[in-house]
Amino acid sequence: MRSRTPVLLVPLAAALAPLAAQGQAAAPAAASASAPAQSLPEVRIRASRPNETEERRQSSAAKIVIGRQEIEQFGDASLGDVLRRLPGVTQGGRPGRGGEIRMRGMGGGYTQILIDGQRTPPGFSIEQLSPDMVERIEVLRAPTAETGTRAIAGTINIVLREPLRRTNNELRAGVSTERGRGSANAAWTRDDRFGEDGLYNLTLSAGRSNERTDTDTRTIFVDEGAPTPVLDWSSHERSVSVRRNVSLSGRVQWRLGAGEQFSLRPFVSARRGDSEGERSLAAAATGLPAPYATRLSSSGTDIGIARLAAELVRRIEPATRIDLNGTIGRFSLDGTETQLDSGGSQSASRTTDFLIRDRSASLTGKLTQDLGDSHNLVGGAEFETVRRNERSDGPLFDEDVQARTQRTALFVQNEWAPAKGWSTMLGLRAEQIHTRSDTPQAQVDNSSRVLSPLAHLVWRFDAPRRDQLRLSLTQSYRAPTLRNLSPVPSLNSDYPESGPNVASSPDRAGNPALKPERAHGIDLAFERYGAGGGVVSVNLFHRRIRDLIRTATALEDVPWSPVPRWVARPRNLGRASTSGIEFDAKGRLDEWRPGWPALNLQANLSVFRSRVDEVPGPDNRIDQQPEATGSLGADYRLPGSGWTVGGSVNVTPGYRTQLTELQSQSLGAKRILDAFVLWQIDPATRLRLSAANLLRQDSESTASVWQGTQLQTVDSIGRTERVFGVRLEMRL
Repeated sequence: MRSRTPVLLVPLAAALAPLAAQGQAAAPAAASASAPAQSLPEVRIRASRPNETEERRQSSAAKIVIGRQEIEQFGDASLGDVLRRLPGVTQGGRPGRGGEIRMRGMGGGYTQILIDGQRTPPGFSIEQLSPDMVERIEVLRAPTAETGTRAIAGTINIVLREPLRRTNNELRAGVSTERGRGSANAAWTRDDRFGEDGLYNLTLSAGRSNERTDTDTRTIFVDEGAPTPVLDWSSHERSVSVRRNVSLSGRVQWRLGAGEQFSLRPFVSARRGDSEGERSLAAAATGLPAPYATRLSSSGTDIGIARLAAELVRRIEPATRIDLNGTIGRFSLDGTETQLDSGGSQSASRTTDFLIRDRSASLTGKLTQDLGDSHNLVGGAEFETVRRNERSDGPLFDEDVQARTQRTALFVQNEWAPAKGWSTMLGLRAEQIHTRSDTPQAQVDNSSRVLSPLAHLVWRFDAPRRDQLRLSLTQSYRAPTLRNLSPVPSLNSDYPESGPNVASSPDRAGNPALKPERAHGIDLAFERYGAGGGVVSVNLFHRRIRDLIRTATALEDVPWSPVPRWVARPRNLGRASTSGIEFDAKGRLDEWRPGWPALNLQANLSVFRSRVDEVPGPDNRIDQQPEATGSLGADYRLPGSGWTVGGSVNVTPGYRTQLTELQSQSLGAKRILDAFVLWQIDPATRLRLSAANLLRQDSESTASVWQGTQLQTVDSIGRTERVFGVRLEMRL
């Protein structure tokens, strides 16, 4: 249960401020009327939010809170770089280029991402948020009825900047270079008051990136028992991309009374990306000739997001509060891709135009009843609707898809401290999702209903050392996305639809009959809190999943080709389980070992195991889940100077996954080393020098599939580069 003491200090400080001013004005008169005069020490009363460690400790559900200081600690240019250092969090893609954020190594929608406690709008990517826009990050390892249960792996709630009660201007600007290509970004934050009861925060972020990407691929087909490959192709692909983006986030608050307020939270983002690429394809002396020698490609994409959230908090009675939250949003994507193949057995030019339009709206109502004695009862309802129009126009396939998704949820949650040192949270959430397509050629009519009971228990058994145990018993689920449900195909351009393709280069399409995955979970954690704000935690978890969704490749008779084609579709495979142990610690070294240097440390290590029952072993793990991941970060301020040095290392070992009986995938190890030097020029100005991806480790992957008696293997190596940057941080 979160402590209410800091909240109560706010009206207390406001009430005492006039008395303090009156006392200061009366002091000279009192001094002249009485002798001798007595000088009194100055007394200051400040109201502040609880610190992140105390908020974690007081929470009834397991929650890790990362505040502004930790977000700024390493000077990251992207929010993804901040998140990959958190306990149990991994990031897809090659080092330095971002990718999907995953908790417990589970990709593909197992992690729920929230913005200010609300589900992210369609098309949203965390890369569109600058770290300068974020107030704090909350990591919930187990779901709650209030935050939602579409979180088998966990929930990451990103809270945008909150207004300060004073005027504040911050400016941050930086440049970086990667392989001789320059990038730049800047952010400006403004906090101020208006009127007697108004506060606002605005953060404007803009950037331009210039990147080159190199990928080497080798494709080999070998018939069982044959001494030489049937096919052996090697390709090198080089692409150069330039991205420009600008984002604006804000929060405007009006205080309506004690514990009452109205707020608006706008967010607008625009991004333009242009890329040009060249791919050369060559065949070995043996095997089939390559279908082309050179492929030239270019693309341009415009992405826009607009979102406005409004929240009203009012007290019906002193112990009863109602909270209404409404959000409207729009996502748009317009793009053009051009591809020219020349040489070999064919020469062809293709241009595809595509667009996506999403419009979303949601409304949440919540009623909170304070029953006294640290006992709160919360009940609420949520409604969300999303409409999508997706159109593509090209030589391979033309389609116009219109679809809508409606989500309705009811929840109740009882938070109570039944005895000293104990707190509980019991919840129940019922949720229904209905997805329907209005396009006759892409029929989708899918409904799912999930009832999720949840229980959380905390035992603070070792006062005053503040050790505690946590236990969570939960049910959660993963709903199929619209893209997973839509049968509209995405065709493989290496093999025109007029003829056959191969299993290693399939077309892709959705499955309208998908059911949601459901999981029963248990979490058990031990936490030790230091007197100076440090914390050490060990967490054990287990999830038992049914109706696991996995993409499988099969040969099908399809309407878009006169011959059968290999198609990769998601399907419900059966049951699976995953378990793990997660360790994390942070704090100053001298807090735990008196007399040692004042070195700030952050460390975490997670070990995972999983098994898919319907897939033969070994390595029949959940897709994209490594065996382990770990991170270590440290910074140290040199005594008697304004200089701070620090760095971090992230390690994820390589692993192999048996996806189906005929398909497997291997990913190489991932190691990322970053370092920085920070110079505190004066109390309001800092200069930061940074170096990212110092190990420069290439990204390696191998995908294999059996097509009859033929093993088809695709090996890829993605090159990475070091990134050096300088950043100026100022308070104006």
